[in-house]
Amino acid sequence: MLARLPRQVSHRTLSAKRFISSTCSRRSDALFIHRDTPYNNPKIPFEFDAANMKRAQEIIKRYPPQYKKAAVIPLLDLGQRQNKGWTSISVMNYVANLLEMPPMRVYEVATFYTMFNREPIGENFVQVCTTTPCALRGSGEILKTVCSELGGIKPGQTTKDGKFTVIEVECQGACSNAPMMVVGDDFYEDLTPATTKSILGAFAKGQKPKPGPQSGRQTSENSAGLTTLTTKPYGPGEFCLPEFQ
Repeated sequence: MLARLPRQVSHRTLSAKRFISSTCSRRSDALFIHRDTPYNNPKIPFEFDAANMKRAQEIIKRYPPQYKKAAVIPLLDLGQRQNKGWTSISVMNYVANLLEMPPMRVYEVATFYTMFNREPIGENFVQVCTTTPCALRGSGEILKTVCSELGGIKPGQTTKDGKFTVIEVECQGACSNAPMMVVGDDFYEDLTPATTKSILGAFAKGQKPKPGPQSGRQTSENSAGLTTLTTKPYGPGEFCLPEFQ
């Protein structure tokens, strides 16, 4: 019976389809399989600098000696930060050696958590949230603005000058301040296309714009102003019976 339906129906259905994600699809082996490249292979040396080694030892001391492998995630993060924002195979091998772990156990962690970038990224790592709360507040337009301002790149790509990498991410925990994006470690919230352009322009000039809500409100306060706690709070013993004062 379905075979008798006009072909035009299926074409109309496909043309009206709205894809949830606009990020470029990647083969699964790109996510989980390492292949040596000139910029990412075990022969490239890596080790913590003096400051990060001190920090790493402090982290390791938080755990019993027999469980120091529990420090693998913070140490990978430390290595990624030193390695210009991405976790190379050399970083993984170094952490495995430092924690006396089989390298495969470190690879398993680095390939499981998407916060470990296994390819080089730009100087400014822009993560635009497009989960439901942000989507309802216009994150699609924010993502479009970011890509347009950065020369028409697509999510998952890096600008030619190496200054920006843009990706589309899931919830970052700032739903009440949607739409939002993360640049480096900082949240930029209550975004509009205009404020998004201003933020990107500042980073392009080497400046760091003030993070947080871009609408002028403080943190997640009501945009209409205070609706509770508008008078002086009661002090100790006020309005109590004398025997309780």
